[in-house]
Amino acid sequence: MAEHVIKVLNNLIETSKNGEKGFAAAAEDAKAPEMQELFRNRSRDCAAGATELQTLVTQLGGEPEDSGTVAGAMHRGWTNIKAAVSSRTDLTLLEECEKGEDVAKADYEKALKETLPDNVRAVIERQYQGVLRNHDQIRDLRNRFRAAT
Repeated sequence: MAEHVIKVLNNLIETSKNGEKGFAAAAEDAKAPEMQELFRNRSRDCAAGATELQTLVTQLGGEPEDSGTVAGAMHRGWTNIKAAVSSRTDLTLLEECEKGEDVAKADYEKALKETLPDNVRAVIERQYQGVLRNHDQIRDLRNRFRAAT
């Protein structure tokens, strides 16, 4: 059981690390100061979530992940290429971040379908609620930016 739980947690750590790096990159590229701050805050939230999950893995006797996935790196690489050939606007950054949050939502939903100890489930559920809030905030901002253009 512990091995399975560690695997589930490590998958979510990778998801969180992808978010941390993705939001940090978005913060660097954002034009509006409020967008920079939003993305920096989201990056810090993802980092804190990863740290919390890493602690659980260690408590279960496992080796916690400490990086994101190849897919996450590829997504960031694609967005960097996309930025090189088109002008990257705050709207395109919001669209890319929303895609990343869609992946995070799916990863957390998958994890919550697993058999998990109550304490682990509680942490994952709380973090999932944060992912949902982040996703909805990014989506709402994206919709406002679209309406303004």
